[in-house]
Amino acid sequence: MAEVATSATSEQLLVVIDPVARRSDGESVRIAKDVLGAGAAVKLCLPEGPEEFARALRRRGSRRPVVVGDDRALIRAVSLLHRHRELAGCALSVVPVGGALSLARSLGVPTGTVQAARAVLDGVERRMDLLVDDSDGVVLGALRIPPVTAAAQQPDSETTSPGRPWLRTCQSLVRTLVPAGRPSRPASAPEPGPSRLRVEVDGETLVDLNQPVEAVSVSPGAAGVASVEVRPVSVGAEASPLLAQGRTVTVSGAHFRYRADALVSGPVRTRTWVVREGAWGLTVPAAG
Repeated sequence: MAEVATSATSEQLLVVIDPVARRSDGESVRIAKDVLGAGAAVKLCLPEGPEEFARALRRRGSRRPVVVGDDRALIRAVSLLHRHRELAGCALSVVPVGGALSLARSLGVPTGTVQAARAVLDGVERRMDLLVDDSDGVVLGALRIPPVTAAAQQPDSETTSPGRPWLRTCQSLVRTLVPAGRPSRPASAPEPGPSRLRVEVDGETLVDLNQPVEAVSVSPGAAGVASVEVRPVSVGAEASPLLAQGRTVTVSGAHFRYRADALVSGPVRTRTWVVREGAWGLTVPAAG
């Protein structure tokens, strides 16, 4: 892992540049380094794999961590900080670089490199809720059962542009960076929908195994709660969705996979997610 220190203002940043970002868009990485280095004292870390990525975050000291990479790199950083119970005292920053940027965009981070780097320097910390599951996995945005298939997703332009021979190489590298013990697949992997699931919200059954469902989605709601939507299988007229809000969501039944943020996980027979209010902080542009 290469580390390079540069001096500027008194603020200390640890800039961890994801290897996929370096290989896929070196120009954006260079721009991010230039903007950050002009506004703060920067220590650059260039990890070559997940172990070095984790080691860099663990050894950050008092420096504010900045991840240069795509949604998967952001998820990896939050997961590592959560695993070491360091999210409460750490404001994370991200400069989105790569193909999958929809999560960062939905969280309020600019996807333009210059704007995102400036937000790191001049932005504010926003505390956000976190969904934590019973295997200690985290969800930053939303999850869906069954996973959205490739045909149903709204693709990012970076992943669909022709003439990008590095794409397959980057996708292969991403698979090597998924933490061991967390079975996950790229979010574009098509999966058949589950037929019968029990969905419980704060201990109350929203739908039971006798009612086939087309989809279940869990997304951030009001502070401290998640919004749950279950779409029953319709026969004839379209069935109305079943809606609920709560702090704890349990899904059980036949083996199912789920898409959480940018990754598809499973199969599992049961999974419980709990909302942790204001559990993590992300630097976003200041209002106005």
